[in-house]
Amino acid sequence: MGFEDLHVAAAAARALASMGWDADDAMARDMAPTAARGHNLVAVTPPSPAYAAPALAGVLGRAGNGVQLLLLVPPAELDVWGALVNRLAREMPLRVQAARGEARALRRLRADALDVLIASPDTALSLLRRSALKPEALGAVLIAWPERLDDGDALAELMHDLPRDAQRIVVTSHPERAADLVERYARKALTVGMPAGNNAPAEAARTVRTASVAWERRVQAIADLVELLDPGSVAVWAADRSYEAEVARVLPLGEDTAHFVTGDAPTADLVVAFDLPDAARLAQLRAAGSVVLLVPPGTERFVSGIASSTTPVRLSGMVDAATRDAGLRRATISERLAKGAPERALLTLAPLFERHDPSAVAAALFELWTAGSTAGSAAAAAPDTPGAAPARAPESATGRIWVGIGRNDGATAADFVGTMTKELRIDRAQIGRIELKDSFSLIEVPAADVERIAGALNGITIRRKRLIARADRGQTRDRPGSRDRSGPRDRTGPRKPPTGGRPPRRPA
Repeated sequence: MGFEDLHVAAAAARALASMGWDADDAMARDMAPTAARGHNLVAVTPPSPAYAAPALAGVLGRAGNGVQLLLLVPPAELDVWGALVNRLAREMPLRVQAARGEARALRRLRADALDVLIASPDTALSLLRRSALKPEALGAVLIAWPERLDDGDALAELMHDLPRDAQRIVVTSHPERAADLVERYARKALTVGMPAGNNAPAEAARTVRTASVAWERRVQAIADLVELLDPGSVAVWAADRSYEAEVARVLPLGEDTAHFVTGDAPTADLVVAFDLPDAARLAQLRAAGSVVLLVPPGTERFVSGIASSTTPVRLSGMVDAATRDAGLRRATISERLAKGAPERALLTLAPLFERHDPSAVAAALFELWTAGSTAGSAAAAAPDTPGAAPARAPESATGRIWVGIGRNDGATAADFVGTMTKELRIDRAQIGRIELKDSFSLIEVPAADVERIAGALNGITIRRKRLIARADRGQTRDRPGSRDRSGPRDRTGPRKPPTGGRPPRRPA
């Protein structure tokens, strides 16, 4: 039996087979035809996108010709989900995009030039509010790891606007945490995958080691582990063969000492789990050798559920990167010293050298230089020009943005933070106090960036309201557009004249 017999489109079936999937695999046999027929589906799998390949292959055959597929995934997994969809659709005439921002997806959706959109719930909701993402065109929605999606409000608002006949596919590693969402939006869904209790920790003689790594660095992490641990033999286990070629570039495969496997792992000194396994597979890997699990962000809870004891491994690659950064900073300082002594700086620091060890003064200045604040960076980069105005301290270099939406509109501080960090790509550390008033809000940001951020916020939609934003000049502490410029008032009598002013003229 092949995947074509499971109602999977021929092109997607060939892609699945090339990735190492077998139509006789129990999970694939349940997921693929259910997705292909347009039925609701809940796939309970370890938290790795690879496990969703059969369901995706089934639903991709229904995309195109005016029917769009929407994948809602955690922001950190946009690239890995995008790579998976592109592998499955490489022989299909589908237009696919992983939306890291809004601009390109907005243009393509409005031009009807997109069949598959992969986005975070926040990005998808913004596209929906801008009328670019049209609910009536969505034939299916796949929600990946709803238990880990940051903004439940965005997801709920999105699902509320979807047509009832749109197919829902939920991929989760913690079905108990996704039960409410499934009950509300994917009723009568077929649940397939790991049986209940399959993520219970399995005891074994060997302790499992873990390596925290970003999704996009998993292949490089294998090379770092081999270099760090120097095993006599290594087996790399994965859910499918999608990344076998990439792994072969950093680890010579085909030799007796290195293997890439998707089934039972052979005996080896080191067994690296490229994808996270379920408890049953982990038990087999532990029996084969010393196991290291690659743990991407957000999957830690699942790992603690399948392994009762773990030991972290610090990858040398991370240490090397930090060492390189430190070397670059030293080189920058050396280049500045080679240009001659900075006389103005020496005159400023001379009194400090008399009271403190010069090396301690240098260390304190280095901490200020690398603190990361905008004001601190600007001060460190300021030219050594006589007569230049002294830089302000970082804590005083803040300004405020007035935004015409407040509590009465249902806005929350999380709305502003989410919009600014995810849509405008503003560093969270740059966002200060957010004051919510009834009809407007005030957002603290670095003073140097007030105009730029206010301009970027203009036109953005929050809570179905298009924002008007501008730099706050102090007129909006009590209400927008008003400021009492008169003299002080006596609460029990008429207004007093300003201090030092002439008394009012008496009538003749």
